[in-house]
Amino acid sequence: MKYRIIFAKNDLNKYKKKILGTPLLFFLLKQEKPFFHRNVSFVPSANPSTVAAALARRRPPPRRLSCSPALLARCRGVRIRALAATMSSSMQSSYLPATTESIAKAQEAKDASESISILYRVLEDPSSSADALRVKELAITNLTNYLTKENRAEDLRNLLTQLRPFFALIPKAKTAKIVRGIIDAVAKIPGTSELQISLCKEMVEWTRAEKRTFLRQRVEARLAALLLENQEYTEALTLLSGLIKEVRRLDDKLLLVDIDLLESKLHFSLRNLPKAKASLTAARTAANAIYVPPSQQGTIDLQSGILHAEEKDYKTAYSYFFEAFEAFSSLEDPRAIFSLKYMLLCKIMVNQADDVAGIISSKAGLKYLGPDVDAMKAVADAYSKRSLKYFETALQNYKSQLEDDPIVHRHLSSLYDTLLEQNLCRLIEPYSRVEIAHIAEMIELPINHVEKKLSQMILDKKFAGTLDQGAGCLIIFEDAKTEEIFPATLETITNVGKVVDSLYMRSAKIMA
Repeated sequence: MKYRIIFAKNDLNKYKKKILGTPLLFFLLKQEKPFFHRNVSFVPSANPSTVAAALARRRPPPRRLSCSPALLARCRGVRIRALAATMSSSMQSSYLPATTESIAKAQEAKDASESISILYRVLEDPSSSADALRVKELAITNLTNYLTKENRAEDLRNLLTQLRPFFALIPKAKTAKIVRGIIDAVAKIPGTSELQISLCKEMVEWTRAEKRTFLRQRVEARLAALLLENQEYTEALTLLSGLIKEVRRLDDKLLLVDIDLLESKLHFSLRNLPKAKASLTAARTAANAIYVPPSQQGTIDLQSGILHAEEKDYKTAYSYFFEAFEAFSSLEDPRAIFSLKYMLLCKIMVNQADDVAGIISSKAGLKYLGPDVDAMKAVADAYSKRSLKYFETALQNYKSQLEDDPIVHRHLSSLYDTLLEQNLCRLIEPYSRVEIAHIAEMIELPINHVEKKLSQMILDKKFAGTLDQGAGCLIIFEDAKTEEIFPATLETITNVGKVVDSLYMRSAKIMA
């Protein structure tokens, strides 16, 4: 098989001057004679390593020959930027025909490395028939799966670059599917967040150069989500601001829902609740106009619950978390466990910790037993017993499930204050006068901290009492029982006053 190399003369000159190892190279076509037309030179070669070596030694381009416009049009096909050495090594390896037999051969290989090598050789087949393209798509899918299992993230990145000539031969929709599939595959490999960001930026530049707007918008949305996870909020906000305007002009409702949700999460991370709620409302408005997949609807409900919980509206938040849990549970989405955890948190925050055990023991709850559920159960037990010590023990034993979760961590401080108040109320219940030092010793906290909290509780009217700082004592008053007749008497006097005012107005009108 003879390989043909076409390179742009301008790029070759740049390669000569700056020794850049990326001349513009074209594959395919089976011409017998070299030709030159405008800035394109075509070199047939039976030994591609010789041509690559010539490029590396910066030899002058081939002599000028004529070329027909029809032949030149055929040359404007697939192109890829690659190092000359890489091109030489890849060309020397013999390709396998893009057939189902080659795919079966890869699947029957002894190990993953051999299967990957076979699939790479299938992709090198220069055939561009419909059957060959279909087999190559299958080969790409299998190759992506093998590379993901082997945790070869860098190879997946290189695969996207190598497939750019192939993308020119298939429809744009299939290109978008393959690109997004490979990016998702890289995301499955742990510790590749930086690589994903770099890969998405490369694909954004390529899609912009190729004018693939549909794919670029989705890759930019994915890039914004990665920047949000990486806590690069400023860059993510700048990217989303321009993307939202562009998508709204195109009226792509489904993508608009994704972007509005991302913006809501971003503003929530920046503690800008009004804008977070506005973005979530925009996402709901766009979702009402189209069919939204269950996973997307679950994401909307989950974000709604998070925002309501931030506003201390835990009952409404619980209902949203429940809807999200049902949606994710039916799809076996791993986010179901987070929805269940937030449901249990809401029950604890509304003083219904006894319901936690019932939810966990239900059919849906038993499916997700694990450290996350155990952590919330330990917090619920500490809350029921009004024990600050048990609460601190739960925080230490389940640190990754409680303190490392940003949503749960936001509510831990208020939950800690609630438990501290309940614990103090439990300790002072038997006393009418007690030393503050004794209370601090029982609760195992500093005296200043306990004294400050007791004064705050008295001002908030959590109990009736006063602090005798001279004696270092807390004096608790008995709750004064109000007679029921007094409020009723005041209400009667108020109503009589309204009647007298009404009669006065009527008499004034009659006299007039």
